[in-house]
Amino acid sequence: QVQLVESGGGLVQAGASLRLSCATSGRTFGGYAMGWFRQAPGKEREFVAAIRWDGGGSFYADSVKGRFTISRENAKNTAYLQMNSLKPEDTAVYYCAAKMGVAGGSRYSANYAYWGQGTQVTVSS
Repeated sequence: QVQLVESGGGLVQAGASLRLSCATSGRTFGGYAMGWFRQAPGKEREFVAAIRWDGGGSFYADSVKGRFTISRENAKNTAYLQMNSLKPEDTAVYYCAAKMGVAGGSRYSANYAYWGQGTQVTVSS
């Protein structure tokens, strides 16, 4: 079993930055890939970014490429999502998720076995 807790969300103006954290516990953090997803009101949950267990193999949704960076610190059992140049359309609840195994991350939420409770990010224009 893996527990995930997101933090770092908030209300910011367009152009600002935020860093989300995802603290994990329960199993060896290095044994799984991590992903970030988001869900805006009235929309389906969508993929944002993913990273392999060793910190490599990261990839992003086109909508955030060049602005967001996913990373992880296995020694701290924590994953991060650095979000720069935020836009109002980035407003959503952001979720981190864990995908078991040493293969890389995935764009598909069904491939992730464990999820956090989410943290709200609101970007005002």
